[in-house]
Amino acid sequence: MMHRSLKKISVWMSSPSKTVGGAALLIAFAGLASRLLGFFRDRILASEFGAGDILDSYYAAFRVPDLLYSLIVLGALSAAFIPVFTTFLVEEKKEDAFKLTSHILYLLLVFLGGLSLLGIMFAGTITHLLVPGFSPEKITLTTSLTRVMLLSPLFLSVSAIFGGVLVSFKQFVAYSLAPIVYNIGIICGALFLAPWIGPLGLAWGVVVGSFFHMLIQYPSLRKTGFHFSADIKHVLADASVRQVIRLMIPRTLGLAVSQVSLFAVAFFASLLSAGSLAVFTLANNIQSVPLGLFGIAFSVAIFPAISSLAAKKKDNDFFEILAETSRRILFFVLPLSLFMIIFRAQLVRVILGAGSFDWEDTILTFEVLKFLSISLFAQSLIPLFARAFFALQDTKSPFYIALFSTALQIALIPLLLPIYGVQGLAIAFSASSICNLLLLYWLLRKRVSSWNDHIFFFPLMKIFFAAFGASMIAQVSKYVFALTISELDTFWKVLFQLSTGFLIGGVAFLVICHYFDVDELKMVKRFILCKILRRPETATLAEDHPERGDW
Repeated sequence: MMHRSLKKISVWMSSPSKTVGGAALLIAFAGLASRLLGFFRDRILASEFGAGDILDSYYAAFRVPDLLYSLIVLGALSAAFIPVFTTFLVEEKKEDAFKLTSHILYLLLVFLGGLSLLGIMFAGTITHLLVPGFSPEKITLTTSLTRVMLLSPLFLSVSAIFGGVLVSFKQFVAYSLAPIVYNIGIICGALFLAPWIGPLGLAWGVVVGSFFHMLIQYPSLRKTGFHFSADIKHVLADASVRQVIRLMIPRTLGLAVSQVSLFAVAFFASLLSAGSLAVFTLANNIQSVPLGLFGIAFSVAIFPAISSLAAKKKDNDFFEILAETSRRILFFVLPLSLFMIIFRAQLVRVILGAGSFDWEDTILTFEVLKFLSISLFAQSLIPLFARAFFALQDTKSPFYIALFSTALQIALIPLLLPIYGVQGLAIAFSASSICNLLLLYWLLRKRVSSWNDHIFFFPLMKIFFAAFGASMIAQVSKYVFALTISELDTFWKVLFQLSTGFLIGGVAFLVICHYFDVDELKMVKRFILCKILRRPETATLAEDHPERGDW
């Protein structure tokens, strides 16, 4: 009985998602679970340690491991590996695709292992350069945490390649569950390891989480038929490997620029009062939830489809699916970003307001959240537009745009910091994100011959007006609630105000969308009827256009 149950779970995790909407919804649901766990994780960290020295050191220690992972793994995966791998699948060369996978895995482990070792050896020097404003005790703690966390990129690199293969086969279940087990590992580190071995337990929780991030995807990978079979002596002689390396170099440079942005935040935050880096990171974690649920989810789900359309030179379909996906992302992100700005204080109090996280920490965090949320629409579209360039096998353009945008951010920070403090970091970040999006859009419309501004923008204006109108109604509801209840002095009162405001605003948004005849609302309805309520008469669109998805 147990064996049959496990077999059913294995088959379910290895089943391909046949539509973009289904894949995006699956990723979004798993992302929601992961983000809820992330809120629980941040609440534990904030309540146990507050926005102070330990959390500053903890978040600063992520910078070097994240740098290695982003430059080597994300550069190879998002910009180079998946398009080349997908091309093999389109040409029905599955064995060549798996050979490429083995060779890339081998190169990643060798190269990343060497860099991790160097990072462990020189962690002290790197930390001094990264956060010069930290006290000697904080620098020592940050160095120790960094050395432990440098083990995590090795597991995450293998996991990322596993995930790239699964995404190319449109198998999103295990891929979507990986971030959940990663967060569980970090939570276990905070709850069980930190009380036992101190702050180093937080770092070991990251390592444990990254290991299970990799492990959970392996059974589904084996179901695709993959077996590791790298011909070590001829890895670099493989033409497809050289193609991946050639494509990933500009993307790696582009990611290096984005990492410079995060390093700049850590550098300048270390010069401010204790807890500034923790405040910025915690606020960023909250505002990035819609980004992960919708911006990243749709971008990841759509990437194999647009890569295939680009390979087949179908410009019209390429533009249409890009425009539709942009509208679907903003259909969810625009109202949520406005609601987050309106209810920022309530969000921070509900998610983080416990234990050592005091009222001063709360005020700083929700003010930073306000400025970060302003650019959430841009942050959510940047991954999609960047992947559009990657699908066209152009990794240089996003790099140059990211370089300019990051230069703008770094130039703004010294001007804003004396006036706004830690909030200046958020203002500079948002300005850079909006600039990045505008430049990506401007260049992409030149690259795609069938691009039509009217088709792209007119439906978006209806979504914007609906979101703006709903936010005004939500704002009124907040004031009415505050007048009705004299003191919002308990967790449950604040949670009730927050949930009521989001519910009223959400219903208002749907009503206004219905009045404006917003297509995305119709697609959501059709998707619910077809996929959730199993009404087959609504499945016509998906059957007629399987490559475009069912919503």
